[in-house]
Amino acid sequence: QVQLVESGGGLVQPGGSLRLSCAASGFTLDYYAIGWFRQGPGKERERVSCISSSDGSTYYADSVKGRFTISRDNAKNTVYLQMNNLKPEDTALYNCAADAYCSGLEVGTVPDYWGPGTQVTVSS
Repeated sequence: QVQLVESGGGLVQPGGSLRLSCAASGFTLDYYAIGWFRQGPGKERERVSCISSSDGSTYYADSVKGRFTISRDNAKNTVYLQMNNLKPEDTALYNCAADAYCSGLEVGTVPDYWGPGTQVTVSS
């Protein structure tokens, strides 16, 4: 079965950390750019980060720069999103998606693959 599955979400206090995983099955992530998106309650969807397939270039939304780090482990067919110094405004459903390029992983585009998401709640 070809799919992306996210994991690692949960409830964390402000200032805490979480590491999200995006695991692929049925296809190889090596040739895909992977993006992380989020949509919080009452908010529009936002692309949080993206990592390219070619040279591993990374991109971050201004709202998470310096706090979030995206990385990939092709041997494990998994991409990670390390989230540090979490804030209540980071509360959202986080989805990962795969496409040939990060340019194809913008809000409003249709990626090749899209995961069901993992919930992150930042609250004291």
